[in-house]
Amino acid sequence: MFGINDPGIWIIYLLAFLCLGFSIWFGIKYWNYDEESSNSSKSDKI
Repeated sequence: MFGINDPGIWIIYLLAFLCLGFSIWFGIKYWNYDEESSNSSKSDKI
């Protein structure tokens, strides 16, 4: 498929796409995590 017959290459491509998907998920989930936690601690101090 696509001229790549070595299964090792397919595993590397699969891992690269899994890492890409994880980084997108992690970025969306924790987009404003630090700002929200620091805002709540600032309001507690006032």
